Order: sequence, then structure tokens, then C-alpha cells
Amino acid sequence: MLTGRVNAPEIHTAHGWLNTDRDWTIKELRGKIVLLDFWTFGCINCQHIVPDLRRLEEEFADVLVVIGVHSAKFDAEKQNETIKQAIRKFGITHPVVNDADFKLWDQYGIKAWPTIVLIDPRGKVVGQHAGEGVYDKVQPYLLRLKEEFKDILNYEPVRFHVEQPGNSTLYFPSKLIHDKDGNIYLADSGHNRILKLNQQGQLLETIGSGKQGFTDGNYSEATFYEPHGLSLCGNILYIADTKNNAIRKADLATKTVTTIAGTGELEYYFHEDKLGEPVNPNSPWDLLVFDDHLYIASAGNHQILRMHLGTEQIMRFAGTGREALADGPLLEASFNQPSGLTRHNQLLFVADAEASAIRTINLETGQVRTIVGHGLFDFGDEDGAMEDALLQHCVGLTRIDSDIYIADTYNGKIKVLDTSRKRVRTLTECLHEPNDLTFLNGQLWVTSTNSHQLFKIDLNTGEKEEVIVVG
Repeated sequence: MLTGRVNAPEIHTAHGWLNTDRDWTIKELRGKIVLLDFWTFGCINCQHIVPDLRRLEEEFADVLVVIGVHSAKFDAEKQNETIKQAIRKFGITHPVVNDADFKLWDQYGIKAWPTIVLIDPRGKVVGQHAGEGVYDKVQPYLLRLKEEFKDILNYEPVRFHVEQPGNSTLYFPSKLIHDKDGNIYLADSGHNRILKLNQQGQLLETIGSGKQGFTDGNYSEATFYEPHGLSLCGNILYIADTKNNAIRKADLATKTVTTIAGTGELEYYFHEDKLGEPVNPNSPWDLLVFDDHLYIASAGNHQILRMHLGTEQIMRFAGTGREALADGPLLEASFNQPSGLTRHNQLLFVADAEASAIRTINLETGQVRTIVGHGLFDFGDEDGAMEDALLQHCVGLTRIDSDIYIADTYNGKIKVLDTSRKRVRTLTECLHEPNDLTFLNGQLWVTSTNSHQLFKIDLNTGEKEEVIVVG
């Protein structure tokens, strides 16, 4: 018989519950199978298991209750409002308790994100599983628990109050670029579409129906799932279709969308795996075209991939696949959820989000180097000399002359890395998770993701002006 022996610690917290109109206890959920999901919202692996949890919730709707336990890694992830935004962004439909002080993490003996804990209908811990692959691991146990406890199970579904999506024109806007005519292409990620805007914010064109999906076709038929990175080459707009684990392309002349690579599934490559063979991206977050190649920040497998524009074959380029801050030759170096790309001459700059680091890849020598950042758990908000500066989960980059402008996402700031003086300074602040930036017509255009806004920023004063999207 599949039985737990240890009583599950109660899920009391001093920091409150979200996505529900009341607190919950293990005791009052007796008769249900309970799955606790320990997560932190910036972690790509935590994001990867959301579809697995959703699938389990649908399949076992009569007996299973999922509760998220948000044990934050970064300071900015400890706040109820930022967790609430992540709940909306990821479409989470179960309650989440804020475990900002790691009390529940310690009581349940958790060691890594994500970790799920299974509790039987008598309130006893059955076991836990760290990492991805949650559906395949947990589903057989749920079938056994459902059979073995069929006489005491409560089959009445529990109804929770769930945060409803907003109705703003932009919904979690992320990456943006501009074309030679000064038009902006913007990934309206929460609406699963790409927008073409003029500099006054007028909507010129929409790529994608807005429905979540993975279908090719004309602009009104094509579907995406949380697109992020964008890059232009002639009449081709390359799109990182992040949650579909795919690279798509929009032909701006024929107004059609096709898939270049990706099956929708997560694929992993470590160390010597598939070197010299075509691979598929894993949560691609940003794109950059240079010479004959498209560089891909493959955040989910902590690597940089490279696609030849002619053959459209994607190969491993840099990173072992191990999550670490390790410099060295391309295939010996390691990254930490790379999420932003820009370039200066032969240097490719990488926003290495989970290490709050800025890395460089020398495209001539094949060497990876860390210029800002110290490690996975070294983060903060410090300007000054490059070697002393601290960022917090930076995800966007752009270059102006020899300066690298950084979307210091969890600090809510835009910072400037002066590569000639080797110093970091703050340009502007009070943004809500700025995700990306681009330089156009003498101003810096920035997405403020969690406030669903687009801004222009004066490079001299740091003053912000909102661009209202209309049409």
C-alpha cells in the first residue's frame, strides 16, 4: 500500500496567500490528495512544470488539490504583488502561499527548485520529487492513491478564487526591436502575438491570432505561446516562440508564419550530446542575427545555440547545458538561463539572468568571459566598478556605441555598462520588471512588463514617457 508515515507540516505563513480568497490548511483538505509545488517565478525549470501541473489538475480534478509554495530566490520575488503578476503571466489556477522566509521550505526539507511534495488523503507525506518531468513521475502515484484511498476520498472539486487576466492593450510585453523605417516590433507575450507599431504607438499590424497555440499560416491564423525574442533580417522576422520551444519566422512580404525548428517539447543536450548535429531550442528567450547566423539564447538548457540562415539548421554553439557561472572555451563554459543578447564588433553580450551576470562571447577566439556578476546567488543593486557592480536577474540588453544598456529586471532599473571606463551606473528606475530595450530616434525604448507598458527614455536625464498603444 502507498502510505505516508509522517504528518505533513501545516502550511501556515506570515506572508499571505494569493490566487484565493482565503487561507487553507492541510487539515481541512483531508480526503484530498494534495500536491505542493515549491517554486520561484524566475526559475525556468519551475516554469517548465506548469503545463504538467495543469495536466494533472485536469485529469484528477475530482481528487487532487495543487497548492503552490513560492519560496523566493531573489529579493524581488518575495513580494506578494510580483508573485501575483507571475501567477497571471503563467496562467496558474491554484492557490499560492508566499513562503518568503523559507519556513515551509525548511519544514518540508526542500533542497532545490522546483520540488513537488505529495500528501495522501490522511494528511501524510508520501514523498517528493525535485526537477522537471513531473507528470510522468506523479501520475502513476496519483492513480494508486486514488484506488487505495477510494473509500475515504472527497470527490467534490474544491473551487478557488483565481486571479483574472487583465484587459490592457499590452499584456506582459517583453522583447522589442525596430526596423530600418523606424517601426517597432514588439512581443506582446501575454496576448501570444507580435505587434508592429509606429513611433506614435499606432498599431500597424498584428502577427498572430492572439490564441495560445502552435500553428502556422497567415497572420490571422498563426498562433504562438508566450513569444519573446525577435530579430530581423531583410523581410524575415525571426521569433523565439518561447513556451512552444520553437523558432518561428514571419515573412513580412507574404504575411505568413512558418516554423523553422522545435516540436513543442522540451529537449536537453549536455556536455558532448549532439555536437555537430541539428538540435531544437529549449525555452528560447532572445535572438540576434549577425553575419550569416541567428544566435539563440536557449534559456531552458542554459546554452547559446546558432542557426545558419541559409540551411536553417540549429547547432549547439556555447554552454555545457549545466547551470553554472563558468568561463572558458565555448563548449566548456556554462550559463545560467541566458535571456538577452546584443553585440559590439566581435563580442556577443549575454544577459545571464539567474546569475545576474553579463557575459561576453568572443566570436573570433571562442572564449566566454564574465564581466559583471559572481555566481548564482550573488545579486543586488550596486553601481560602480564593473567587478563590484551587482544586478538582479537582468534579462535585456542593447548597445549604443561602447555602452551596453541593461534591463536590470528585478531591480526595476535601466543600467548602463560603460565598457571603456568599466563602470556601471543607473539611468532610470521605478519600472516594473523591464524586459528589453532598443535605441531608436535618439531615445531608449523599454518594455515595463509587469505594468504592461511601453516607455521612451531620455538618455541624458533618464526621464520616462509612456507610449500609449492604440489601434
